[in-house]
Amino acid sequence: MKPQTSPASVSAEELRACAPPSPFAELWRDFTRNKGALFGLSLVGAFVFLAVFADWIAPYSPIEQFRDAVLTPPSWEEGGTSQFLLGTDPVGRDMLSRLIHGTRLSLAIGLISVSLSLSIGILLGLIAAFSGHKVETAIMRLMDVLLALPSLLLAVAVIAILGPGLANAMYAIAIVRLPGFVRLTRATAIGELSKDYVMASRIAGAGTLRLMFNTVLPNCLAPLIVQATLGFSTAILDAAALGFLGLGAQPPTPEWGSMLSGALEFIERAWWVVSLPGVAILLAVLAFNLMGDGLRDALDPKLKR
Repeated sequence: MKPQTSPASVSAEELRACAPPSPFAELWRDFTRNKGALFGLSLVGAFVFLAVFADWIAPYSPIEQFRDAVLTPPSWEEGGTSQFLLGTDPVGRDMLSRLIHGTRLSLAIGLISVSLSLSIGILLGLIAAFSGHKVETAIMRLMDVLLALPSLLLAVAVIAILGPGLANAMYAIAIVRLPGFVRLTRATAIGELSKDYVMASRIAGAGTLRLMFNTVLPNCLAPLIVQATLGFSTAILDAAALGFLGLGAQPPTPEWGSMLSGALEFIERAWWVVSLPGVAILLAVLAFNLMGDGLRDALDPKLKR
């Protein structure tokens, strides 16, 4: 007879094989089941790479003008040259360089505006969930007023007060995105407050701040992460709209929306000066939407298959 294996003789490899997967590994497994989400993640990674290494990847400075090469078509069209792969704009600036540097600017706008609205939204949402009736009502009615206005109109109104500019455009987009985070945080926190672990923490003597940030908030992060990812694409789109209206980044800053605005009159004879920034906006919004959908499917237990 073969001797029975004692628990002490079980190898470390066998223990690791029997152990359940880590939360991150499980999240990655569920995320990779969605091919669209993987495509979106790949696009986001490409945009981040371009944004980080824009100074080394771009062949020219985004504001350098080549007066003898105004409205040069892309290299594959008649009259194009390999010196300017995607052609030049109405004042002779390289389109490829401006698009690459515009990636950095658009991602920075999305990151800063979403971070501002997310942090303030979490704070106000938790206050509304934990406070008394009067404070909660005041916060939520203010959010209802902001939601009642069209997002672009509200952003234009904020910039009309603060003045046009890139920084003010970020603040305006953060204010526009704020109600969604406040309402989501409040609703998720109220759902967690009725659970047993919160009651146990109260009985153990946890204070309000500890209940807010150590007990309830970690269990509210999954939907907030998804909302922030989806809000990233909306922030990029809003920034492009404000730049197109002349209220966001000002020339010669290489921002996709302002590039569209400055090239509209040349759309019939120089399609690339309008189409290429539009394609860049489309790909960025599509990438973050696909990645957000994949995160939602992976983080929501009801949507896991």
